[in-house]
Amino acid sequence: MRRTVIGLFALMSASGTIVACAEHAAESEVASSTPAKPIQASIGALFVDGSHYCTASVVHSPRGDELLTAAHCIHDGEGGGYISNVTFAPGFHDGVAPYGYWQVGDEVVAQAWIDSSDPNLDVGFATARQEGSPEPLEAVTGANQLGTNGPFARPVTVAGYPDGVDEVATCETRTQQQDEHQLRLDCPGFATGTSGSPLVADPAPDTKTGTVVGVIGGYEAGGYTDDVSYSSYFDDQITELYNRATTTP
Repeated sequence: MRRTVIGLFALMSASGTIVACAEHAAESEVASSTPAKPIQASIGALFVDGSHYCTASVVHSPRGDELLTAAHCIHDGEGGGYISNVTFAPGFHDGVAPYGYWQVGDEVVAQAWIDSSDPNLDVGFATARQEGSPEPLEAVTGANQLGTNGPFARPVTVAGYPDGVDEVATCETRTQQQDEHQLRLDCPGFATGTSGSPLVADPAPDTKTGTVVGVIGGYEAGGYTDDVSYSSYFDDQITELYNRATTTP
């Protein structure tokens, strides 16, 4: 699981206790992973009650305020509910939130995730708004375009926030087909805290934004080792989820 667990079992503790949860070794072809600076503004850290626990990114939307992450970063799945008191810090680095903290709300996950924690639909959307900001989030940070029904195998750039590291870790690799509904990618250093990290195809050289085709999550909640990660495959169900999220009043 790549989401940090706060509190004893769920992300609801006011104490902000962090429990890491990643434990495995697997042989794989591994790509390079290095801290990146300056930080890409459209990718940021998610916090609950002030403690970092996941990663999210800005995805283009008509209102310009939409986030994309793993479903398990905003909803506890079967038997649980939506996680409260979540904030987003785009471009977070060195303990600094250069664009401030944005309040996360209007969370949307698939009904199959709510009912059974379906790993094939471990994808979630939410809005991020900052009181007093004259502009929506996307105007400040830029955004990726949502891409669905693409090839299973393709080059991507991945970026996310491992626990205990104030800089985003990045990796250039190639996705593979894990099964009919899952992608696999080999990148070292993507530990607890990187759930929700976007898989970006065809990033622009200047802005580093492109087409987001996955997020770390899905099988094994994103992977039980730091070097192999997974993503739910973005198909028509993700398009429908995005449309529902971006048309909610």
